[in-house]
Amino acid sequence: MLLALSACAPSDEASKETQPAVAAEAPVPRGQGFDFYVLSLSWSPSYCEAEGEQANGQQCRAGRPYAFVVHGLWPQYERGYPENCQAGASNVSNEALRGLYDLMPSAGLIRHQWRKHGTCSGLSQADYFEVLRGARQKVEIPREFKRLDVYRTLAPGQAEGAFLQSNPGLEADAVAVVCDRRYLREVRICMTKDLEFRSCTEVDRRACRLDKVVMPPVRGR
Repeated sequence: MLLALSACAPSDEASKETQPAVAAEAPVPRGQGFDFYVLSLSWSPSYCEAEGEQANGQQCRAGRPYAFVVHGLWPQYERGYPENCQAGASNVSNEALRGLYDLMPSAGLIRHQWRKHGTCSGLSQADYFEVLRGARQKVEIPREFKRLDVYRTLAPGQAEGAFLQSNPGLEADAVAVVCDRRYLREVRICMTKDLEFRSCTEVDRRACRLDKVVMPPVRGR
């Protein structure tokens, strides 16, 4: 029996041949003229509530139906950052806008981010938005923040800890929770040009210093 089983067992080489090929992850377009990126994720209900009538209607209409959305992907120097650089395309087409609304639900926001930050990435507009999408896909939003049905008060460190736990390899000095006088407004995550998590002491030291912040609920879905 042992001999029969042995004879029927495939060789190591045969096993390798029958294994499905794993597609290599395509490299992201590599920017130039800066040191790293900051991916800024905005808690949309905080923006809508804090800005009130001044808030963007496209993002905040029908209540406030979005949770974390992309605020922007910002090229950074180790100290400071470039902005409003010269680029070939100054506008963003309607077609490009429609392709980004699942990440950034505001045409005005998308256009502003391209003009102020994307133009300084050393990338074409299409490549910049491809990298922006890739950066967002690298980050797992903690389950507790994918939807929030009631107001929540928490320490900024709790929000940061949830992101650290949900994203292996993300370290405390690579993420900053940002607030105003009351609300949790953003979570900022630092990445290399290849979209790997990396430390960023200047960004981290600007994190929220309040003991507690408020996260308004998501409404209108």
